[in-house]
Amino acid sequence: MDTAVGRRRLREDIEGTQGQDMYQPECSSRLPFSVVVSSKSHSLSKVSPVGSMSKYKLVMLRHGEGAWNIENRFCSWVDQKLSIDGIKEAEMCGKHLKSLGFEFDLVFTSILSRSIQTAWLVMQELGQEWVPVQSSWRLNERHYGALIGLNRAELALNHGEDQVKIWRRSYDVAPPPIDETHPYYQIIHTDRRYSSCDIQKDTLPKSESLKQVLERLLPYWNDVIAPEIKKGKTVLISAHGNSTRALLKHLEGISDTDIVNISLPTGVPVLLELDENLHPVKPHVFLGDQEAIQAAIKKVEDQGKVKPTTEN
Repeated sequence: MDTAVGRRRLREDIEGTQGQDMYQPECSSRLPFSVVVSSKSHSLSKVSPVGSMSKYKLVMLRHGEGAWNIENRFCSWVDQKLSIDGIKEAEMCGKHLKSLGFEFDLVFTSILSRSIQTAWLVMQELGQEWVPVQSSWRLNERHYGALIGLNRAELALNHGEDQVKIWRRSYDVAPPPIDETHPYYQIIHTDRRYSSCDIQKDTLPKSESLKQVLERLLPYWNDVIAPEIKKGKTVLISAHGNSTRALLKHLEGISDTDIVNISLPTGVPVLLELDENLHPVKPHVFLGDQEAIQAAIKKVEDQGKVKPTTEN
């Protein structure tokens, strides 16, 4: 798909959109373990009043690094296994969660291998392989349409970094849709795993904005995941960058403007402490080493920038 023909087709489909405003750092204190608060602040309309008690803990996780993460390509619904480093990330995540004393009652994943494999490795390190796992397409990564398989830095070079950021991070802008001429169309849309979804196979998305990801995720959250949390179960969601961003937006009430600047590194657990109504009592936090996580976040943000050229 990294061809002049593919790039020309994308140029024809580009719609003009406006960029989003950046926002400023914010910190949280008195947390009883090693965490990193999101590196950029955002207004949270759903956070409970100061003094509200934490009743539930929800841990969300973007899967470990995959092969196409290394190549800086849009993977989306193409099924990929973890890279060697991705396996290490998942194992380290499990070790860290174990050191913090987490005991899970239920695990949710997408139906993509990198999400499932990450969950397996985390639970193995925790010594909790017996915990039930449920998988749903509704936790899948965002469908990137015609961008699937393309290199982000090359797209930035051809279409501009602002346009690529809109495609990657905006709330209501969907990339150009995939069609039957796309080299990965048949691989994705004839995959047997999508025959068992709760909607007809021919109605599965061909491209999605983050808003559309949230719309297909919310029924699963409301009908399946949330009731389990309200029963007192400690839940781990091993999913993807955009399905996790969408759920964070919903739970924390992050604005359409601010969500553009939320980036999630691979293999880093995100903790949300929730009250009895499943409203967060404080902003989400990344569990782990602050310096390493901030470097990983910057690496994710830089994926959509033009690759610097080296001079001899």
